[in-house]
Amino acid sequence: MSQNQRPEDIVRQEKAQLDFTRDMTYGDYLHLDELLGAQHPLSPEHNEMLFIIQHQTSELWMKLMLHELRAAIANVAADRLQPAFKMLARVSKIMEQLVHAWDVLATMTPPEYSALRPYLARSSGFQSYQYRQVEFLLGNKNAAMLKPHAHRADLLAQVQNAYETPSLYDEALRLLARHGIDVPADRLDRDWTQPYQASDAVEAAWLTVYRQTDRYWDLYQLGEKLTDLEDAFRLWRFRHVTTVERVIGFKRGTGGTSGVDYLRRMLDVVLFPEIWKLRTEL
Repeated sequence: MSQNQRPEDIVRQEKAQLDFTRDMTYGDYLHLDELLGAQHPLSPEHNEMLFIIQHQTSELWMKLMLHELRAAIANVAADRLQPAFKMLARVSKIMEQLVHAWDVLATMTPPEYSALRPYLARSSGFQSYQYRQVEFLLGNKNAAMLKPHAHRADLLAQVQNAYETPSLYDEALRLLARHGIDVPADRLDRDWTQPYQASDAVEAAWLTVYRQTDRYWDLYQLGEKLTDLEDAFRLWRFRHVTTVERVIGFKRGTGGTSGVDYLRRMLDVVLFPEIWKLRTEL
């Protein structure tokens, strides 16, 4: 406040600064009316709001995850590794965030969930088309997982695209080959819809990188970023299993899966097998 300013002038200036009739507001930018108006509980249960927001926020994080993951794959394919490293690190942090999100849902007790479960009908996280794309882009391809999205042609097209394109690991192996590492030809040009199968020759390729880190520093860093990513993904999956078992026990999932038994089988899936196996050889 200058010595010549009167208090009423200051008040008038502050009011002018708070006039958002023509300027974009925080709520406008974030579309908060739509976002905060998207929770529509179907039951009279108090705890349903937790259940809805838990899953809606997870889908928002997965939207960002897909944004970063697709960009990282494109950068690996184009030999732009530094931005790819940043994006993969961000994906790992998003997964860590999702691990902690399960802690909130775990505050729901079995009787509380049982009270709202009938209102869910057959809707299930198993039907998340964003999660399915994450799995496909990370290499866990399975044609049967297209079926839950067949009722929506637009969603099926998105999932199908992730199913038919090279995964992050596929592009990583092609990158190794471009840098002079001996990678089997059948891993560089194959049917991308098929699940990846571990290979002794691919393990030998990664061992070359890990035994000559000075020569292949960027490729070594990529191997460790992939390790970080799968480590975070395993924790996310494990926390999912334990939360589901805590809340519903061994009941079948609302989407028709075997519930905890199905989720436990998913824990056995290894996305980047040679990068884990080579550690025994070093």
